[in-house]
Amino acid sequence: MAGSTHVSDEPRTGASGATAVGFRLEVVVLPVADADRAKAFYQGLGWRLDADVADDNGYHAVQMTPTGSNASIIFGNGVTSAQPGSGGALLLAVDDMEAARTDLLSHGVQVSEAFHDPGGGLGGGFYADDDKRAPGPDPQRRSYGTYASFEDPDGNRWLLQELTDRLPGRV
Repeated sequence: MAGSTHVSDEPRTGASGATAVGFRLEVVVLPVADADRAKAFYQGLGWRLDADVADDNGYHAVQMTPTGSNASIIFGNGVTSAQPGSGGALLLAVDDMEAARTDLLSHGVQVSEAFHDPGGGLGGGFYADDDKRAPGPDPQRRSYGTYASFEDPDGNRWLLQELTDRLPGRV
C-alpha cells in the first residue's frame, strides 16, 4: 500500500491471540573496534555505565544505558563477530527534538538537522536513502514524525524520533 500509514490499536498483550508472555528488549549488542573509545563516547553523552568487564585473554565487555531508557547497549572486544559500525539504525525516542539535538551538539556529536517523511507518513526515519527525506520537522508536528540522526565513532547509526504522544497500547 503505497503512501499509507497503518497504526495498530491492538492492546500490548493481545496482539495475535497468543499467550501474553512479556518479551522486553533489554540489551542491544553494538559492534565496535575499540571498547575504550566507544565507552568514552557514550560516557560523554552522559549515559550510565552499568558494567565494564575484562579478562586477561582480551575479552572486554561494556554495558551502558541511555539516560531515561530501560534498554541498554553492550559492546566490546570478543562480544560480537559483527563488523564495527554495522549496528544499523538504533532508535532513541525523545520528547523534544531541538532539545535533544542541542544536547548532543553540546557534547561534540555531529547530529543531522531534523527531517521528516515527505509523503506525510510516519516512517521517514527508516528510509535507507537519505534523499527520500524532507528537511525540517514534520510540518504538522505529529508525534513520531520528526527525526534526526548521528553516528558513534565506529559508524553505528542512531536515529532520534520525537514522540510527544504515544500510540495506543504503548506506555
